[in-house]
Amino acid sequence: MSPLLEKALEKVGALPPDEQDAIASQILASLADEKAWKRRFIEKRQVIRRMAREALGEDDRGETLPAG
Repeated sequence: MSPLLEKALEKVGALPPDEQDAIASQILASLADEKAWKRRFIEKRQVIRRMAREALGEDDRGETLPAG
């Protein structure tokens, strides 16, 4: 465990149980969201690659506008 995480858990451990549970729920939800996002990104990899190729092709043909 990293020193920063140890410090955070030490501080959380000093809180009342209901506050500890609230923080634990937030952490678990955040980790679940991150895992789901990564899974969706991996599942859509081919679509993202196709879209990138299309965008580069449009730029090569002069069909895009400068940013800004």
